[in-house]
Amino acid sequence: MKQTYLFLIFVSMSLNISAQKRLRDYGVKIGVMKTGALNAITDVKGVKVGHTTIQQGDSVNTGVTAIIPAEGNLFQSKVPAAIYIGNGFGKLMGISQVKELGNLETPIVLTNTLSIATAADAIIDYSVTQKENQNLRSVNAIVGETNDSYLNDIVGRHVKKQHVLTAIENAKNGVVAEGNVGAGTGTVCFGFKGGIGTASRVLPKASGGYTVGVLVQTNFGGVLQIDGVPVGVALNQYFLNNQLNDPADGSCMIVVITDAPVTARNLERIAKRAMMGLAKTGGIASNGSGDYVIAISNAEGLRVAHDSKEKLQTVQELRNDEVSPLFLATIEATEEAILNSLFAAKTLKGKNGTIQSLPIDQTIKLLKEYKKIN
Repeated sequence: MKQTYLFLIFVSMSLNISAQKRLRDYGVKIGVMKTGALNAITDVKGVKVGHTTIQQGDSVNTGVTAIIPAEGNLFQSKVPAAIYIGNGFGKLMGISQVKELGNLETPIVLTNTLSIATAADAIIDYSVTQKENQNLRSVNAIVGETNDSYLNDIVGRHVKKQHVLTAIENAKNGVVAEGNVGAGTGTVCFGFKGGIGTASRVLPKASGGYTVGVLVQTNFGGVLQIDGVPVGVALNQYFLNNQLNDPADGSCMIVVITDAPVTARNLERIAKRAMMGLAKTGGIASNGSGDYVIAISNAEGLRVAHDSKEKLQTVQELRNDEVSPLFLATIEATEEAILNSLFAAKTLKGKNGTIQSLPIDQTIKLLKEYKKIN
């Protein structure tokens, strides 16, 4: 009965996607570049996202978000990847092999801090049971986390392997649920309710027409700005104003995926720019914040075969001179994804109290006063 209850929560979250209003629905446009059709990480062909949301009473508010970055068997056909550490007070699993080899071989799973081992175990189960992987003897599971212990009974470790497997198995392309869903169910951002957010950008045809998609799990603090407007100060909710209630610690997981042909070296450069997007929202990467960026290219010509008789691998990748548009796309999409997480999130009563959502009406009024909305 318990599993049925949790599954119904997952389905209800999916059904409410169309009712969610995002930043652009209020007339706010971040940056100068065009978005993809969905303004989501799934605008990058082949990318799928799945959520499992776990809520029981007031004390359990947590979940899992799974990102499948490319089509096919990731272990047999790996994707170029890089990881950048904005601030390393976190528990990201799988980082050393990605840094050493420059590729990724599993779905990415986001969850809470004390559930990373469970999530990794589930990823291993998923990997070893795939038909082509019968001879698998090692796999590098990628699990990111933020600490949702204010709203969630994190010590209870309510995330189980089946929750993770359900998120992976139900991952799909199309519209991505945001706010209080999956790994964002119990998160707090700038003292307001945080969550999952996503956005995308499409480069001009002259720059290759590539797509950059970003998904974030927001659980950090600072001094909130929206398109340069000092919203946090105006709402009297910001770091050092009331340090006891807004210590700015937490974490932010950022996943960047592009179809541009770039390998690990330039993917790390792209990942660094995501932290610029976080900074534009007022995030400060505080001492207690684990801020990690995972950047991936799923360009077909760059896939890395697990087994090959060829001794050489020849690839075509963008020259350094051509990657600046990807940098801007990453900054803009990260900034907007973070803001989308705030606009989608809802007030939530949790284990240690209630976290209010961003007051949308007051925020829109401020943005109009600063002429950010026509």
